[in-house]
This record gives sequence, structure tokens and C-alpha cells, in this order.
Amino acid sequence: MPASQVQPDSTQIKPEPLPEVYCVHGVDPEVQAYAMAKYSRSALSMKESLAELNEQKAEKFLNTFYFQYGHRSIADLAHIAMAIERLSLLAATIVVDEQRWDGQERSTRYQDFKKSSYYTPSFGGDAELVRQYRESIEFLFSEYREFSELMFQHLVSITPRPDEMKQDAYERTLRARAFDISRYILPLATNTSLGQIVNSRTLETQVSRLLSHTHHEVRQLGQLMKDAARGAAFNANHAAYRNLVEAIRSKDETLGALAERQLLREVHVSPTLVKYAEPSAYEMETRRALWQAAAEAMKGEHIATAPEVDLLDDEPLEIELATTLLYEHSHYPYRQLRECVKAMGETRREEIIDLGLRHRGKHDEMLRAYCSGQKFRFDILMDIGGYRDLHRHRRCVQIHQTYTGAHGYDMPAEIRDCGLAGRYSALMESARRSAAQITAELQPSLPADSTDRVLPGPGHTAPSLQYLLPLAFRKRTLFKMDFAEVVYITELRTGVAGHFSYRNIAWKMYEAVAERYPSLAKYFRVTDAREPVDLLKR
Repeated sequence: MPASQVQPDSTQIKPEPLPEVYCVHGVDPEVQAYAMAKYSRSALSMKESLAELNEQKAEKFLNTFYFQYGHRSIADLAHIAMAIERLSLLAATIVVDEQRWDGQERSTRYQDFKKSSYYTPSFGGDAELVRQYRESIEFLFSEYREFSELMFQHLVSITPRPDEMKQDAYERTLRARAFDISRYILPLATNTSLGQIVNSRTLETQVSRLLSHTHHEVRQLGQLMKDAARGAAFNANHAAYRNLVEAIRSKDETLGALAERQLLREVHVSPTLVKYAEPSAYEMETRRALWQAAAEAMKGEHIATAPEVDLLDDEPLEIELATTLLYEHSHYPYRQLRECVKAMGETRREEIIDLGLRHRGKHDEMLRAYCSGQKFRFDILMDIGGYRDLHRHRRCVQIHQTYTGAHGYDMPAEIRDCGLAGRYSALMESARRSAAQITAELQPSLPADSTDRVLPGPGHTAPSLQYLLPLAFRKRTLFKMDFAEVVYITELRTGVAGHFSYRNIAWKMYEAVAERYPSLAKYFRVTDAREPVDLLKR
């Protein structure tokens, strides 16, 4: 029988239909979260769920399953895009300090910050302190402007333009390099802007953390972010939709009104999921207790000298936990704190570990210090500008010490090369003196429990005075990671396109691992940060 006449076999197995995959847009974040969460409790498809949903149903569902039953993973499904503008560089580093965070901030390399304004603390209404503060900040901005131009001229003088390179590209490249250098003078008070895309659970914990912070600016930002999530979102299409609505209304008043309700309605991105975000008593009480514990343990001891990059040795977990808890609330190197913790005995170590959990509530996650046990742990001391770049590596655990002038400052080699070292050092010392002077005048007028009061121990600076510190001043951070992450960081951050500050730090991280584990060195594809770099290829 010809093939065309073969009858189909009724017993033949028919192929299964392919999975259906589609993207979804135009849905409010909380409604989208509700629709996705329904997969666990309904056989409806996403399209069917969305067709029957509205904002009121979503809020009712979330109030029941998120708040009453504790299904917090639902909030992972609602993603929110948020702009945060005119916040200080200091506050920005605190806002973005989330391990589950995606976003971008203004770059000190590609943007000229000379037109930026800056944040001014209240200083308890003392007009004279405000004047001194602003005078100091304005001086730093003036020097930033002049150093930017002087460094550009210096780089032009030592870097000939290749014939094949256009003049605008040549100048743009060298100006970026000049900004790399002059950014060291920018104070932490300098205003910046950032955008973030986070899920509602991260936003909730972020807002709670910010509301619990020592700095007034940061607490204020936490409230503004909470209000923005619950309030009406900016509609990028509003003007176009308004024109469309008016065109429809000119043809049909009823249809125009319907179009207006649909197209111009207010969208509230997270009216339910962040409404209970409040200051964390756990974080605030524990911070106060650990600051005191660190001060009592170290008894005002001098801050020991330590390398820029210190790859720490293995140690018992109890030692690491207690040391890390004290580390965040001091300005001492990790090794110096560890020797103190080892000497204090098992009972006192357990008390410190208990102290970090004593105030923990039913829904509080453990403090980040308890994320311990990683093989590769680096105690890193580097300039604040470079730290802001390494801070973006959120796959590792980062334990931050607060900003201080106690560790001194860095000076780019180019500033020495063009004879500006004396002027640069003078302005850094001027900034440090201003901070110390205003701190001394501010202290007596503060109530004993003020969050602006200088905390106990050497090097501690009142929160409001940290804004005066230029990015050249050094900051200490503990980075904990696995092998894959240390390879990733060192490979990426030693690249010739990177900033010279973090290139040196990443290279030293590689050297420390290669020295301790020689057989692993061959797996790193790093670029030698000691080799000269063609500035025009960055």
C-alpha cells in the first residue's frame, strides 16, 4: 500500500503539547506577586489569574498569607524600580548595603561632581557650627574643581594623542582619569543619585534597616522610600496617555472617561508589603550593646598597624563569631581584636555571641556577623572611593566599620608626580581638623543618648562629622567569600580599565591567596597591577 494510503494507527502515542512560556508586563508589582503566588494554591494559569485579579483582591490575599501566615517569599515576586536622588555619598553606601540589590549610582569617574550640592546636618540648630561646616565643604569643592583641571592638564602633558584617536575621545578619556584622581577630595557630604530594582522583601528589610540607623539623613531616607513604595508611582507614559485620552474624549466623552480611568489611574507599587516596615529594636539595641562591649574589651587600646590586605587564618567558629561582632563596632584590625577575644576566655566569648542575639525578635534575621565560616576572609583597609567600588560585590559577606579619620588617607601617585603633594596633604589635614573642631564644640550640647555623640573608643567620629571626610580617607571592611568569588573579584578588579586604587587591592588579594595556596595560583586570570597602564586604553 502506498505510504499516502497508510491509515493512522489509533494506538499511536500523540506528542505532548509544548510548555507555554510568555512574559508579562503592565501589571502592578503586588498584583503580579499575588498571581505568581497563586500557583501554589490554584490550578489557574497566569493569564487566568491576572484576568480575575484586582488591587483589592491582591491586598486581601497578601494581608492573609504574607502577614498572618508568614509566607514572606511572596514578597520576592514583586519587583520595584525606585529612584533616590539628592542623597549624600555617605548615605548612598548605606542604602545600597543589601546583599539582594540591583542598581546603579552616579559615577565619580564619568561625571563631574563640581556642580553637586551637599548634605548639611542640623547641628542642633547651632548656626555657627553650620557655618563652619559649610565653609569646610565649600573649600573641598573648590579644591576638587581646581585639582580636576590641574590633573587633566598634567595627564595631557604626559600622554600624547595617537593620530588615529579623535580629539574628543582623547579628552574624554583623560578627563575620566583626572576625575579618578580628583575624586579623592570629594567629601562624603557630596550629593549623588542612584536607582535600584529590588523585590518587596528586600525593600521591607532595607527600609527597616535605614529607619534604625544612627544618621538622621539615613532614617529620613528610609521613611521617604517607604512612602514612595506605598504612594503613587511616577508614570513615564503619563503625558502620552493624557494626549491619547483627550483625543478619545474629543470623539466620545464616555469612552474618554473610561480611557482616563484605565490609562491614568494611580499605581501603588507596594502598598501592602512594606506598610509594616518599622525601625528594628533588635538592630538598635544590639548596636548599642556591642559598641559598649567592644569599648570594654579593648579599653582604649591604640589601633595597631595592619596591612592593607590581610588574608586571615583559619580559627574556631566561636572565635570568628565573637571577633566579627566586635569588629563592626570598632575601628581595630581583625587580628588585634581576635587576640583580645582569644585571651578573654570561653565564658566571655559566649556572652558576646549571646549579646548579638539577645534582642532578636520572632521575625528578625540574624545579624550579618553570624554569616561566618567562609574559607577566604580579608581584612581590607582602603580609601573610601575604592571601597565604594568593591562594595558592589554582594556575593560575599561584608562587615563594615564606620567612617573615621583615624586611619589616615591615601594620595594618588600622579599628585606627587606633578608637585601637588603638599597642597593635597594640607587640604586633607584641614578637613580632619575641621571635623575634630566641630566635634569638640558639638559634644557638650548633645544629650547623653544622642546618635550624634561620639561613640567610645579611639578614632570614633560623630555621625554628623563623618560627612566632612574626603573619599581619600581610609575605611576598614571585612570581606568573607568562597574560592570562586575571590577569583572573580581579583580577575575583574585587576583589569587595566579599573581604578588604580582597587586594582592594587585586588592584586594584593591574589598575592595573598597565591602565597598561602601556591597550587591554586594558576587558576587566577589576573592582570599584574604593578605593570604600567596605557591611560588611553582604559
